[in-house]
Amino acid sequence: MPFTLTMPKLSPTMDEGTIAKWRKKEGDLVKAGDVIFEVATDKATVEHAALDGGYLRKIIIKEGESAVVNQAVAIFTEKKDESIEGYKPEGALAKAPPVAAAKKAETPSAAPIASGGLSQPAFVPEPPLKHYDFGKAAEGHIAASPLAKKLAREKGIDLATIRGTGPGHRIVSEDLPLGQPDLPITFSRHERPEVAPGTFEEEKLSPMRKIISERLQASKTFIPHFYVTMEVRAEKLVDMREQLKNLGHKVSVNDFIIRACALALREHPAVNSGFNSAQQTLIRFKTIDISVAVALPEGLITPIIRHADYKNLGEISAEVKVLAQKAKEGKLQREDYAGGSFTVSNLGMYGVSDFVGIINPPQAALLAIGAVEDRAVVSDHHVIPGKVMRMTLSGDHRVIDGAVGAQFLITVKKYLENPTALIL
Repeated sequence: MPFTLTMPKLSPTMDEGTIAKWRKKEGDLVKAGDVIFEVATDKATVEHAALDGGYLRKIIIKEGESAVVNQAVAIFTEKKDESIEGYKPEGALAKAPPVAAAKKAETPSAAPIASGGLSQPAFVPEPPLKHYDFGKAAEGHIAASPLAKKLAREKGIDLATIRGTGPGHRIVSEDLPLGQPDLPITFSRHERPEVAPGTFEEEKLSPMRKIISERLQASKTFIPHFYVTMEVRAEKLVDMREQLKNLGHKVSVNDFIIRACALALREHPAVNSGFNSAQQTLIRFKTIDISVAVALPEGLITPIIRHADYKNLGEISAEVKVLAQKAKEGKLQREDYAGGSFTVSNLGMYGVSDFVGIINPPQAALLAIGAVEDRAVVSDHHVIPGKVMRMTLSGDHRVIDGAVGAQFLITVKKYLENPTALIL
């Protein structure tokens, strides 16, 4: 008897998945518990094992193709030689392909956003330029007036370095730098590339990049963000980190920040909150679970340090390393990233001075951390060399007021400027 295998829902936010690899081929006997295929979801690549045994008779969704949750991906039979002729797979319908607006109209039209009644413009890239080199005619020589060519020869001026202001960007005599004294240098020329400006290629969004674009677009559109920035004197923090390193404990500045945020959230529980947009209610998290942004080639993921306020600096450091490695290997499980009450995003290791982050819903706040930089600072009315780090809190104004965000940052600053408290 034929039966249908459908795309499983492998994470709470998964709407569709991409078949990364089939581990069985048509005709194979599949036993319960055998891994059938690997699915690239919005979070990671996950193996899917069979719940029931049978023979894989037809693969409907090939490797690299996507299917929505509960859409048919394969046909199985209980016996090897059963006929599947006329059998119609069961399950959800495939998602309709997007309309190619760029081919149907010269003027981009507006398309509705899935959530809410707002609309956004359907931006379409411009086609590449055919004749793009200023000062050159279609046949390849430099377009210039006879007088401009004559003067250029006499003065030793390279017309290829001149941008023409005449019709069709033709170089005219007024464009030449005739009044300038002769210089002992000349500008070098470089061969023009064969590819015209504006040339592009398009690639499909990966499942992870697709969910990132959807969630962050919704976050920035529907959450009333506000931002509070504060500077931290980081000399003691850097010194404490070096002292621990000399004693064989390799911890990062980010580990100190996570610990400081965990303790500060204890003192300011209003920041350890969220917003349920479906019910229009406030969420008051009972535990402090800090999401840590980890950058991957295919996108961003936020594994979680759970009960962060009950973990010491060494435990936080070790756990961050393990989660970051699992994220890079695509081995995070749902319990590693689902949930979280507050997010820390640090771009300091890239030399970024400061930035503002987009809130990770349903959380109500995110802390963006910049680099520790050498600066001239004022201490006791004297200018001295120092180290400064900037941090910016992004808050959901439906849940948190600006003053509450500022008080939270003051507490984080207190801990980071007195790092001994973070190793107790």
